[in-house]
Amino acid sequence: MEAENHLHDSEPRWFAVYTRYKREKVVLKALEQLGIEAYLPLQKVTRVYTRKIKKLELPLINCYIFVRIIKSQYVPVLEIPEVVRFVRIRKNLLAIPDEEINVLRRVVGEIDVIESEPLSYRPGDRVEIIGGNLTGIKGKLVEINAKDKVIIDLDTIGYSLIMEVDTKWIRKQQ
Repeated sequence: MEAENHLHDSEPRWFAVYTRYKREKVVLKALEQLGIEAYLPLQKVTRVYTRKIKKLELPLINCYIFVRIIKSQYVPVLEIPEVVRFVRIRKNLLAIPDEEINVLRRVVGEIDVIESEPLSYRPGDRVEIIGGNLTGIKGKLVEINAKDKVIIDLDTIGYSLIMEVDTKWIRKQQ
């Protein structure tokens, strides 16, 4: 059985690239210099030290950057020294739907603190966010407390995003 490959000759598609540790921003700069469209979701973090407070922009998902490429751009991406490999699922090079990249963009823009963790399945109701910039995003309710945490599964990427969403913005799916 031959591995699937979603690279296309003329239609650019999104793919996840695995980078060396803490080299995501270096890879982003190198891709921009090559004229390759890339997206690195960053979250703003404030670190408090003994003598100073530092505001940082850290990658939402460590060692991941997303590229929108055609087949001829595949090798130039791999030639960047800090790039380890393209993310594959069981040897298949699968394109990431535009909608999943848009979810990342919306999430990073609206919510200050986000945790990311490898995709896992947890019991709970399927819910949909019905208000704010995240309207229409669907996920699983993890727990009910003062603030509801919703897992939004991004299956193609292989990660879940965990965020706190007020109950007034959540509706149970049928």
